[in-house]
Amino acid sequence: MKNQPPYPINSVDHALHLATLLQQEGPLRVSAAAERLGVSPSTAHRLLAMLVYRGFAEQRPDRLYQAGDVLRPSVVTSAPVALLRQAALPHMQALVEQVQESVNLVVLAGTEARFIATAECTRVLRVGSRVGRTLPAHLASAGKALLAAKPPEDVIALYEQDTEVDLPRLRRELTLIRNRGFAINDQRTEAGLTAIAVIVRDLDLDRDAAVAAVAVAMPSTRFHRDRVPEWVGALRSTASAITGALA
Repeated sequence: MKNQPPYPINSVDHALHLATLLQQEGPLRVSAAAERLGVSPSTAHRLLAMLVYRGFAEQRPDRLYQAGDVLRPSVVTSAPVALLRQAALPHMQALVEQVQESVNLVVLAGTEARFIATAECTRVLRVGSRVGRTLPAHLASAGKALLAAKPPEDVIALYEQDTEVDLPRLRRELTLIRNRGFAINDQRTEAGLTAIAVIVRDLDLDRDAAVAAVAVAMPSTRFHRDRVPEWVGALRSTASAITGALA
């Protein structure tokens, strides 16, 4: 039996309770969430908004809220996440100051691209933090960069049973990414968002393996193809600096 802490924080308790309800009981309306928690609809709405922001919930087109990516079973990544964050964040922040766009650090977990760190730019129109979120690796720029770094047979093993992925097309795209050394996601995961990514290597791993990817993410209105070489050069310098910090 668990006793209530002597100094409970009601807002935290409500948020955790609500996340549990979404995970175990399925989608809820704001009014139902308020009734279950014994709070006002406005309070329930604010709690749900925070859960959506952190990836614990998402709102469906029918306005029901359901469990988000964070609450769904997922593959555990083999990447040293804590070490990566510590090594990468100073260099990510320097890149933000250079390109004036947000920067994400991403690892591969099965067929998912998992965001483990974000350095946000200060522009009014910007891409916000994606920490804790996951995206399909074959669509996200960082995910594609990491898939392209894997042996082709490993990619086939990941996707050969996935009927929703056009594997021959994906393999052709990964070959192109492997040859040019960077990947682009132009609004394939979110309308109005474009990202460019390169891999981060860990010299201590066998075969100089890719351990993560670093990506510049921006509103698509600020994406111009003639600036791609500039962004890629800045990303490669940052990836090399992170590799050095890991070593």
